[in-house]
Amino acid sequence: MSYQVLARKWRPRIFSELVGQAHVVRALSNALDNDRLHHAYLFTGTRGVGKTTLARIFAKSLNCEHGVGSTPCGQCSICREIDEGRFVDLLEVDAASRTKVDQTRELLDNVPYAPVRGRYKVYLIDEVHMFSDSSFNALLKTLEEPPPHVKFLLATTDPQKVPVTVLSRCLQFNLKRLPLDLIQDYLQELLNREGIQHEVRALTLLAKGADGSMRDALSLMDQAIAFGGGKVIEADVQSMLGTIAHDRVHELLDALADMDAQKVVALTADLAEMAPDFAGVLQDLLLLLHRIALVQAVPDAVDNSTGDQEQVVALAERLLPEDVQLFYQIALIGQRDLSLAPDPRAGFEMVLLRMLAFRPQHAGTPTTTQGNVTTPAPVKKKPTESATVAAAKPVVSETVPPRAAAPTPPAPEVRRPVDAPVKQGVPIEFRHWHQVVDALSLGGIAKQLANNCVYDFWDGVTLSLKLDQAHQHMLVESTEQRLHKALEAYIGREIKLKIAPESVQIATPAKLQAQATADRQKEAEVAVQEDPMVLALEAQLGASIIPGSVRPID
Repeated sequence: MSYQVLARKWRPRIFSELVGQAHVVRALSNALDNDRLHHAYLFTGTRGVGKTTLARIFAKSLNCEHGVGSTPCGQCSICREIDEGRFVDLLEVDAASRTKVDQTRELLDNVPYAPVRGRYKVYLIDEVHMFSDSSFNALLKTLEEPPPHVKFLLATTDPQKVPVTVLSRCLQFNLKRLPLDLIQDYLQELLNREGIQHEVRALTLLAKGADGSMRDALSLMDQAIAFGGGKVIEADVQSMLGTIAHDRVHELLDALADMDAQKVVALTADLAEMAPDFAGVLQDLLLLLHRIALVQAVPDAVDNSTGDQEQVVALAERLLPEDVQLFYQIALIGQRDLSLAPDPRAGFEMVLLRMLAFRPQHAGTPTTTQGNVTTPAPVKKKPTESATVAAAKPVVSETVPPRAAAPTPPAPEVRRPVDAPVKQGVPIEFRHWHQVVDALSLGGIAKQLANNCVYDFWDGVTLSLKLDQAHQHMLVESTEQRLHKALEAYIGREIKLKIAPESVQIATPAKLQAQATADRQKEAEVAVQEDPMVLALEAQLGASIIPGSVRPID
């Protein structure tokens, strides 16, 4: 008897054997058990997650000789025929090989006829997105109102290419990518059933290589069994997949923690001799940094799935959380750009050197350890600060008085009774109009109206303001009344308000605010451009400041 590959030998035959798609299994089981069956179902998801398998189990549940239900017997002749792929009323169609409209019409010609043996005639159309527009149009009417004895089961890896008119006629179920630990556990279970010697770390590598697909994982395991002569051993799997041992990644991170550039380069050279997949090594480094960050944030979150728990905890105690986050970000960007490098080794080596070149400012300062998290010890700030801090500080032009958070208390002699004559001088609260505007309880258009006015005169009874002609559209009665009431609340008595649109020669509060913002922006940019660290990065690495990326904190 010929050898049967594991993906076919261990294909699930009932819903309970299916791994990782409980949300779909629950919906289909309830529909079968409660006789609430739709005429068309669409299963979507990446390759190897169970779309076709679900459809076959569903077809078996519909036609089992013991009745419709979520648990087909698997023993009757119909169940066996479906498992063996020879049931006459289950028509499996590969849409990729039947893209012509004539082929689709030929397929649908048999829809009106009753099933030969089963209760239902089931059309299982795989990769349905490969149909042409004409084929979809030919399918639409039948798909919407098929005979009661017909069920359509559609599967696709690319639902975006399926017309909306088809999607609206189906119940759609999205199958999930399978997580690494679930794939690993399933592989271990199958190897135990097969009685094949294996190492858990080897299964972890296979699960990673499967990238969320159970079928890919089983195919890789078949390959690993053949490669290892009937055993699944970590060293063999590493050689087969072009991966490296976890210890190598730990050694790299140890060298980075020690700031030992010579050791980093030497380790990279050793790796190159093994002809590894450098993108995979970078991915392993990212996974290790993620686990370290988890330990630093939540000490109990560390797992020992790969047998390196003690090493992860030790690295979490050695590395500063800021360094871990920086390393992760650099590695993530490096992974994206690795394909652009002259060769994978050079790209990988530059990622590591970049980790050494970009260091937080606290690097080299004393540290204190609390639990599993290493943090820099408090350091007294020096008069000079980093470019980032300098750029973040708001800068106010000396020509612009500071914005007041509350009204400036007026001098006692400024306040006068309503009828008191004004001999000379102007009350401070009106002469410095921008301070008055900041102190008023205003918002919206009324605030904008005040910001675009300048002081004209005040005689103790009437306040006269000039409105910049460019903003005279703001001068409406309701807005002026709001400003008037706010001014009376501010001064504590009734006054008269006069606003006239004119050509304004002096700066309005709005223009002063815009100038202050521009001054802060300019000082922030100059501070960053002149910072020694930025100048060094520009000279050594050819770095440049992205235009518009520097922002002062308001």
